[in-house]
Amino acid sequence: MSLRLLSRRLAWLLVLAVAVFTLAPIELRPVTAAPAVWERFAAFVVIGVLFCLGYPHHQWRMVGLAIGLAGLLEVLQHMSPNRHGRLPDGLVKAAGALLGVGLAVAAERIFGRLRANSRPRSDPHTTSLGPQSEPLARVRVRNS
Repeated sequence: MSLRLLSRRLAWLLVLAVAVFTLAPIELRPVTAAPAVWERFAAFVVIGVLFCLGYPHHQWRMVGLAIGLAGLLEVLQHMSPNRHGRLPDGLVKAAGALLGVGLAVAAERIFGRLRANSRPRSDPHTTSLGPQSEPLARVRVRNS
């Protein structure tokens, strides 16, 4: 399984988990030692990273999706009798998503440059005679 496919699946699975825990009764919400604001922020950082890794050619769409998802979950909480959506919570989620996308874009650029620099560079004065990959198949070309 490729990193792209794994990231897509994990992103959607995390979105589903966040939606369930956000919209379920408060008693069913898992509790950690971290403040709830940090839990929200961290979850959306991971969502932003995973969506960007899973859909690398659609980074701006992933920003819109993650921020839209944050807003939608806050609005949907108003339909639940024992939950309440708040603008500051939505802003924390959106900020986490933006940071996650930013981290993924930065990592892609850094690792993309590292990959490009680690590739063997071809000699501009040689040319291949065809599909052979043997060293004997390369001929030195003279500039005249």
